[in-house]
Amino acid sequence: MTHAGPTKQVEAAAVLAAAAGRLATAGVASPRVDAELLLAHVLGVPRARLLLVRAPTGAQRTRFDELVARRAAREPLQHLTGSTSFRHVRLAVGRGVFVPRPETELLAGWAVEALLAARAAGVPEPVAVDLGTGSGAIAAVLAAEVRPARVHAVELSADAHAFAEHNLSGTGVDLRLGDMAGEFADLDGLVDVVVANPPYIPLGAYDGVDEESRRHEPAPALWSGDDGLDAIRCVERVGRRLLRPGGRLGCEHADVQGESAPYVFSASGGWDRVRDHRDLSGRARYVTARRLGPPGGTMGP
Repeated sequence: MTHAGPTKQVEAAAVLAAAAGRLATAGVASPRVDAELLLAHVLGVPRARLLLVRAPTGAQRTRFDELVARRAAREPLQHLTGSTSFRHVRLAVGRGVFVPRPETELLAGWAVEALLAARAAGVPEPVAVDLGTGSGAIAAVLAAEVRPARVHAVELSADAHAFAEHNLSGTGVDLRLGDMAGEFADLDGLVDVVVANPPYIPLGAYDGVDEESRRHEPAPALWSGDDGLDAIRCVERVGRRLLRPGGRLGCEHADVQGESAPYVFSASGGWDRVRDHRDLSGRARYVTARRLGPPGGTMGP
């Protein structure tokens, strides 16, 4: 790769500075980082090598300016680059699919540990189900980090399912298009781990959601009834049906649902060890629970 000379480095730095200033004026939270990631995308190089390569050509500069304008209009960065990282996997994303957030990596990590615990307890090939998989992020992580395991996933949106199909190609994940409420009847009582990042924003909280999500994320991935718990209630019912006695469930929720989301599980009578977990910023983020067995039955690991 040809390295840029001092003049070209100054030119590239000026291009970045101008773009970062434009994004800052538009209210983008991380203007310099976003400008660098967009330029790296246009040039086809890692962000760390931006100032080591030639300055953008005229065509590349035009493309970069177009992307900066779209980012200034608050189109999500990941929609512009077409991909995002999630733990150790790279995912294709874009319009029509929810972009997985970094905080959801904690839930995915919990699911990995729960599957590994099932295997350590004597289950040779533990079974996991990802409800409402979206881009396929959590299912992809489980398939990559726990082997052997049987991973299943379902997505209701045809647009999101197309992204998941691409992202999960070659992973061995059983991906289905359908409603989680009635899917996987063939797995009833056989699953070791159920995991879900469902929609959980109350319909009345529209003004409290950031502009990028309101305008560009698919609505079914955001809103979930008057109290934001409709989809979580569905996850509880489906999880209770799918899990074997002693099986584990993890479900993400809004930071203001640190009491109401766990209550969905504790109030149903089908669970014990209902616990809420915080993310790295200290906000309530996801609930976990263990499936109770029938009276007198084994509790499992």
